[in-house]
Amino acid sequence: MLDAPRYLLGVAELALLAGFATLGASTLRSRLLPAFSGAPARLSTAVLSLALLIWVAELLGSFGLFEPVPYLVGVAVVGLGLWLRVGGGWGYPSRLLGFSPGESVAGRESFRGEKEDAAARDGYPHPPSRSPSPGTAGREAYVATLIALAIAAVALIKFGLDVRSKLSTGMTGFDSTWYHGPFAAGFFQGGNTWDLHFIAPQFLAWFYPANAEIFHAVGMLAFGRDLLSPLLNLGWFVGCLVACWCIGRPYRVAPWSLALGAIALSFPVLSDQAGEARNDIVGIFFLLAAVAVAVNAWAAEGGEREGDDASALSSKGEVGQGALIVAGLAAGLAAGTKLNFLLPAAVLVVGLALIAPAGGRWRALAAAGLAALAGGGYWYLRNLVHTGNPLPWFDHVGPVSLPAPDQALGGREGHSVLGYLTDGAVWSDWFLPGLHEGLTFLWPVLLALAITGLLLCIWQPRGSLFTEEAHKDPRFERRDEAYTALRVAGLAGLAAALAWLVASTAASGPEGLPRGFESGLRYLAPAIVLGLVLLPATPPLRGRLYRLGSSKLHPASHSDAQRSLVQRLGPVGAWLGLIALAVGTVAIGYRVQRHYLENRYANPSFAAPGLNATFKWADGVPNARIATTATRQYPLYGTDLSNHVQYVGEEQPHGGFTIPTTCPQWRRLLNEGDYDYVVASRDRIEPGKPTHPLTARWTEGEGATVILRKPPTVIFKLSALLDPSACRK
Repeated sequence: MLDAPRYLLGVAELALLAGFATLGASTLRSRLLPAFSGAPARLSTAVLSLALLIWVAELLGSFGLFEPVPYLVGVAVVGLGLWLRVGGGWGYPSRLLGFSPGESVAGRESFRGEKEDAAARDGYPHPPSRSPSPGTAGREAYVATLIALAIAAVALIKFGLDVRSKLSTGMTGFDSTWYHGPFAAGFFQGGNTWDLHFIAPQFLAWFYPANAEIFHAVGMLAFGRDLLSPLLNLGWFVGCLVACWCIGRPYRVAPWSLALGAIALSFPVLSDQAGEARNDIVGIFFLLAAVAVAVNAWAAEGGEREGDDASALSSKGEVGQGALIVAGLAAGLAAGTKLNFLLPAAVLVVGLALIAPAGGRWRALAAAGLAALAGGGYWYLRNLVHTGNPLPWFDHVGPVSLPAPDQALGGREGHSVLGYLTDGAVWSDWFLPGLHEGLTFLWPVLLALAITGLLLCIWQPRGSLFTEEAHKDPRFERRDEAYTALRVAGLAGLAAALAWLVASTAASGPEGLPRGFESGLRYLAPAIVLGLVLLPATPPLRGRLYRLGSSKLHPASHSDAQRSLVQRLGPVGAWLGLIALAVGTVAIGYRVQRHYLENRYANPSFAAPGLNATFKWADGVPNARIATTATRQYPLYGTDLSNHVQYVGEEQPHGGFTIPTTCPQWRRLLNEGDYDYVVASRDRIEPGKPTHPLTARWTEGEGATVILRKPPTVIFKLSALLDPSACRK
């Protein structure tokens, strides 16, 4: 566990990182999306903040400098530089952030008036603020919002309870212990994000994009432990809920989108995201954020003048470069998180360019495309440099051969859902039970609603963006082009479903036995979540929901309530409240970290008996070099993450990595690695197969002492180099 000074030092580092990143991101957001306010503005700022943190890590990591001090300095330089260069310096950040407890209501109104006056001078028609309508309609609006918030709160509590269980065990999910955790620990230990981190030779996993793992490494840099790792996905979950609200907001159906999104995010198939390092929830957040920015820009209230100033929505439904950049960036961040987001991200970027005015489509494609490359292109560029191919899983495109490792994918036998679509036996034995378990017994209804939402976004009558009642409001002048953002969002959702349908890991397992189908529903989850969130915004439902009262809740009412709260508390009271909240959070966090580090892998029970014993042993072994043949390897890093852990294999051309096939080769690799311990293990005990791996026999002999033997694992302590010529016959 960490003592109080070390813990507080980590908290201070994280606070500074978040503060500097937010400062720079707020400046960028105010320039790129000046018309945004409320939740969409804060969501956009969050996307830009996260991008800044990733970019600095990637830049430093490319030169092996991703370490605490250089990283903090780098983020500070970027954040302050943007603030001073773009934002205007002192006095500006509180306005950029959109809320300052010490700022007077009169000052906020004055600033808003200045913005509206400037907009009017430039030809931007801004409507006056409007409070929610009094009477029954207003009460109905608040009731709808309260119900949605209650559903979201239940979903958040459920997710939080699952996180709590991991704080008593450590991360135990297969993917967390296979590659998410080792990637993050590798970034932390070596300060290098550019080199390939070779792990168990399955699915060429060392080529996977790693945006999510960067944030785990940031927490490790701050504390020297993985304290944040079980908690990070809780933050991503909250971000997803905010993005759901933002998607429905411009169509006045935010409560409905939030409620349906919260339900979708609570599907059993996503329950393994809680307390783990899995990155599906991270990709879903960035995809939802990209859609939220796009629909808020296209359906923005008011409009932008004709011309080159491209900040918001034009009177012809044109969206400026700022919205294209932020939406493209969020899509790229999703693609830089997980491979199955590549297709929906590409569809979103190209779609936003295609719906731009005919004369500006190439410029729109450049803005969104370059931003997307900035968000996720780093990892694919790394693959290109190491192998000659950004996607080494594909060794040819039609008749064109591409460089790629000459080795099998390994792991489960790959099969797609598409290949089993007409196989009735597979449907009855695997697909239907898997859908029931992964999406609950209501899966037919949920899938139907999600598909309906996506299709209604694509096929909708022209001029149907707003209801007839909304058209009476002069701010909602009818735009035939404005509904196209929903079309692009629907196409992106279908692209996510297609990516799942054709993925070779979506129905992995022996022929006719797709054991990986239920787990593979994670790849379908983005399409389901997006479809359900978009459903209330579709024309057939939007009008009905509008009349139910939720659309009469004007976004300004939230800021009105916020200003009323600030008025009641006063500037000093507001600041004291924030300080008390921060102090309470830090104090609770100190107790949580003590509990977590005391129980982390103290009594593991999630793997084979021998591996469980090995993980418990490794938790008390610091600063060791450990060779392993186990796919699960993250617990071997130890509580302080000081152990260097390496799956034993040999590098091959084009980024290949294969296991040794002979005893002399095995011993040579052990000698070259200068290891202190060898963990020779199988991943599981399988009937009909040897209890221990062949590598255990290859290791036995002079210089190797057995310190633990429990099926299917043997741990050796190495005291001398192993003689390759002395292998047992």
